[in-house]
Amino acid sequence: MPKPRRTRDRAASRGPRHDVRTALDPDALAEAILDHVEFTQGRPPRIATPHDWYMAAAFAVRDRLLQRWIATIDTLRRREVKVVSYLSAEFLMGPHLGNNLVNLGALERARTAVERLGIGLTLDELMALEEEPGLGNGGLGRLAACFLESLSTLEIPAIGYGIRYEFGIFDQEIRDGRQVEITDKWLRYGNPWEIGRPELARYVGFGGRTEWSNDRGGRLRARWVPERMVKGVPYDTPVVGYRVNTANLLRLWRAEACESFDFDAFNQGDYLGAVDEKLVSENITKVLYPNDEPAQGKELRLQQQFFFVSCSLQNMLQLVAQSGEPVERFADAFAVQLNDTHPSIAVAELMRLLVDEHGLDWEPAWEITRKSVAYTNHTLLPEALERWPLPLFRRVLPRHLEIIFEINRRFLDEVRARFPGDEARAARLSLIDEAGDKAVRMAHLAAAGSHAVNGVAAMHTGLLKTTVMHDFHELAPERFFNVTNGVTPRRWVALANPALAALITERIGGDWLHDAEHELKRLEPAADDAAFRERWRAVKRDNKRALARLLAERAGVEVDPDALFDVQVKRIHEYKRQHLNLLHVVTLYQRILADPRAAVVPRVVIFGGKAAPGYFMAKLIIRLINAVGAVVNADPVVAGRLRVAYFPDFNVKNAQRIYPAADLSEQISTAGKEASGTGNMKFAFNGALTIGTLDGANVEIREAVGPENFFLFGLTASEVSERKASGYDPRAVVASDPELRAAIDGIASGRFSGGDAELFRPFVDSLLGRDEYLVLADYRSYVDAQARVSAAYLDPDAWTRMSILNTARVGSFSSDRSIREYAEMIWKVRPVPVEWVGDRAP
Repeated sequence: MPKPRRTRDRAASRGPRHDVRTALDPDALAEAILDHVEFTQGRPPRIATPHDWYMAAAFAVRDRLLQRWIATIDTLRRREVKVVSYLSAEFLMGPHLGNNLVNLGALERARTAVERLGIGLTLDELMALEEEPGLGNGGLGRLAACFLESLSTLEIPAIGYGIRYEFGIFDQEIRDGRQVEITDKWLRYGNPWEIGRPELARYVGFGGRTEWSNDRGGRLRARWVPERMVKGVPYDTPVVGYRVNTANLLRLWRAEACESFDFDAFNQGDYLGAVDEKLVSENITKVLYPNDEPAQGKELRLQQQFFFVSCSLQNMLQLVAQSGEPVERFADAFAVQLNDTHPSIAVAELMRLLVDEHGLDWEPAWEITRKSVAYTNHTLLPEALERWPLPLFRRVLPRHLEIIFEINRRFLDEVRARFPGDEARAARLSLIDEAGDKAVRMAHLAAAGSHAVNGVAAMHTGLLKTTVMHDFHELAPERFFNVTNGVTPRRWVALANPALAALITERIGGDWLHDAEHELKRLEPAADDAAFRERWRAVKRDNKRALARLLAERAGVEVDPDALFDVQVKRIHEYKRQHLNLLHVVTLYQRILADPRAAVVPRVVIFGGKAAPGYFMAKLIIRLINAVGAVVNADPVVAGRLRVAYFPDFNVKNAQRIYPAADLSEQISTAGKEASGTGNMKFAFNGALTIGTLDGANVEIREAVGPENFFLFGLTASEVSERKASGYDPRAVVASDPELRAAIDGIASGRFSGGDAELFRPFVDSLLGRDEYLVLADYRSYVDAQARVSAAYLDPDAWTRMSILNTARVGSFSSDRSIREYAEMIWKVRPVPVEWVGDRAP
């Protein structure tokens, strides 16, 4: 490795100590990186590894974040403020280095700093070395990450609370067309962005019993005596806003044993028993989403949820006490947002802490709980609304079950007073499902214990009110809100697509990065500028070339960058209908075989996404995609006019390479099944046109960009319900459509499985037998819409105009707009600008 160059004399010209720690000029950044190589990594620069240089760069940037974090804390301590506490079982933050540099306004200066060091590495190469924390399964965790970044950008005080999983979502490899799950060892080289805080540990109980006694005032009080205790240790990561001084906090909890080593057991020769408590306790935060099919998996998942919620609420109460305020002011100090049903045990745990630990009476405790807690629902799928069997719940959290029973008794008294004689309604609203195996309905607990319930897209909220939360909406309609999801343009355009960001900024200035909702609209006139359209196409072409190189490297598929890039990347699930896309691919292939000389718009169909390890049909769909791709890509008759590629290990880092290169965004879920979606927004921000159903946020995106710039197809949600109610017959649909029949027969015959007609029989049988998500019903409409896509792509100028208008008109899908709406409608919080403290100069 070349000898690193110092940019200035260490002794004579360093200047004040804080310059190297906090300044953002290239010289200071280069000096800081060198310092961290030597004094944090403990390496002589001449023998430092690329990983050492990445870690040093990360620590140098973290210093700048900590400067802002400390200034934020100092500002908040001097003012009486309400803090947003965002509870989420997932935080899919993505790589930190590049995003932090963008938000600090220092990306290019850092690039210069690394060049000046002369270490034979570029900043992009250092960023590529970062391990991505896979602390989420998909959209839910990525949304939480976007929201935290927007909270900081809008200068709203916030803490994100979650779990520091030792192993995140699996890394995905594709071997012989199959998904293979590889352990995500994201912590194997350490995490430079976090700071462990063992002195702030909290203690969480499980199991045991409840003891009752009278307090000094003669009131009956409960005391929970847990069977075992687990220690929760917080790890803090600063999250800085865009070009502001605010850095909020992501606090993730790690489970540890209260006593990690039993010396007596060891001395008696029980060497495994000596560390048994350590192993059992640490299992709680060992892995993201354990398989909850077996009873042990269900129990561990419940333990995970309660563990991080209890740690977080205890931490909030501790902060209230440290501020000198009484516990009765909790709702004035914190707005507690539940990100889906996973943290909904917070309602019962906050009641326990207030009543049992702090001695409040039930009524004031319930008022505090309801005033502070709000609930975001993210799904209309009944199976995703968590239910815990009563025996399991009683074994793990006996005191909380008592509290839930009492909440339910009082809540149903309210229901019966409002709707006398309507016992069927009371049964539907009950927090306990009394039918069959009795269970706690966690979504009901969240709704009953919150002052606000919101959906995440206009259509989703409407369906929420009329389906899964219909009775709750009738009971208290004023508590229901819509806040459509959003994504941060800093990561998904400025970082992921810097050439496009630069082109937009050159045209309309840079304010769009912190006010996309209003500023991006100013780009619209550029759609009619021929020279600008050509530059826009050049950016897209370069991004497609970069992705083409990556597809050759990762997927082993050579593609033509001038072809239409048709992209569907998201979690693999039947309702997201990757198999509808695939049926179209088979139809295109069969058309080419039937008429090899036919004019075909060249198309590269790119799939990506992970299937849950236990989800058989989703994994079979992955295998079928790869099987079809292998046949199509190898057929000389096709001659490259149609290519299929499966991009392995879809995650945030890879998404940043894919979204900017897409021409067409596939948002084709069954209408009424997708709550919102955020991939649709990321594609649109990067100028991809959408083919989609009227589902989730697609509805609002289509309204925003204009129907003429959106390829609509498929049944509506009401038509889906009507079709099912009238006796949907998938076989009749197939029989009436020769091309669909040919596509199904091609798969069933073994054409794509080496003659093995049994391999994909479960797939074919599922479609012909039930077709739960109406893939076959929407096939013809989808194929016709794809024909409109191909025709539009033949006119590059018109396509580019539509692309520019898509980007110009989706500014309202910034997560900044989402957070403003939460702040105004639900949390009732205001921005708190952070000033620099003492000698800490920006």
